[in-house]
Amino acid sequence: MKFLKFFAFSLLIFFISCKKNTNSIAELQGLHSKIKMELAPDKRVELFDINFEFTNNQFILEGETTSKKAFTMLLDSLENKKIKYTNNVRILPDSAVGNLQYAIARNSVINIRSQPKHSAELGTQGLLGMPLKVLDKKGDFYRVQTPDNYISWVDKGGITRMDKENYDKWTQRKKIIFTKNFGYVYSDKSTDSQIVSDITLGGLLKYIAQDGNFYEVEYPDKRKGYIKKEEGLLFSSWLQNLEINRENIEITSKKMMGTPYLWGGTSSKGMDCSGFTKMVYLMNGFIIPRDASQQINAGKTVDKDLKFEGLEKGDLLFFGTKATKDKKQRVTHVGIWLGNQKMEFIHSSGNIHLSSMDETQLTYDAFNKQRYLGSKRYLNVDDKMIIDLKKKMKL
Repeated sequence: MKFLKFFAFSLLIFFISCKKNTNSIAELQGLHSKIKMELAPDKRVELFDINFEFTNNQFILEGETTSKKAFTMLLDSLENKKIKYTNNVRILPDSAVGNLQYAIARNSVINIRSQPKHSAELGTQGLLGMPLKVLDKKGDFYRVQTPDNYISWVDKGGITRMDKENYDKWTQRKKIIFTKNFGYVYSDKSTDSQIVSDITLGGLLKYIAQDGNFYEVEYPDKRKGYIKKEEGLLFSSWLQNLEINRENIEITSKKMMGTPYLWGGTSSKGMDCSGFTKMVYLMNGFIIPRDASQQINAGKTVDKDLKFEGLEKGDLLFFGTKATKDKKQRVTHVGIWLGNQKMEFIHSSGNIHLSSMDETQLTYDAFNKQRYLGSKRYLNVDDKMIIDLKKKMKL
């Protein structure tokens, strides 16, 4: 009888303890969610993935984060609640990448994927010479962060890793920007010489010298070559002389007409809808968010009544599923308003082409008109999500 009472009492204590620990874990998960919502709501640009387990009378924290601020806030909360814990959380970048925490894209286009494997979904692309932060390593893949803060994975063959000193040297040197949609870097000052690599619109290489009709250039991995002068410019001169206006947005966008649609593409080899708008703005001196669902959160709201009134050339038009009582608005497509008398916009869908919101036009797009969600203006708008390269370079 005494044994049965003791067993029953022990079982009761066990269940009470389990319930208490379960409640504590739920409380910690709630705290984690609150901090994540405040400081790292979008996992595409900031990681804050922490798991909690209870073992040997203490909590064990596992996971990874790129936000020291968010993690410090979490630890401070645990300290204030006098909760004992073991910290196994990785703050990226860490020892997995050592002191080589920077990289430069070394191919004309690098494919940056959602997972560390070639079969994974293409999340975005990087252009030759693009600077990257290196956060993590898994096999032959590195988790990187692009200048628009997009976080995903690239294979080792696409990048040249660097420490801070060599990265700074690279970024501070004169560059040549490639200004045509497609071209080549040659091994000598002749288009008949061997090709070093292809190169696409917006690619950057280190300037070495100029000789006749060619620029001598250097890759981040020290390869050297030559670019035809008519196909490139000194980056600083290009940026300084760039006329940022609505007409140039139209001119740039139309130079990409016919480029095929590519999910995850952000280069002249292929672009998705937001990759296209991103590329157009990049070639006009701006780094803007990667995805349409991010781009709609930047800039100034225009055409609140959804009547295509008050729009200006260069404004971004967003499309998707409108909000209901049960579901939030879902942005799935974006294009660039050109207006004119035909109420035209240009977008990547199948390929990059013109469409119209005027039902009298042959290019009338009834499908997108029905799912129009609103527009945003980027030009002449101060927004931390829109990086003005002229201001960043202090030109």
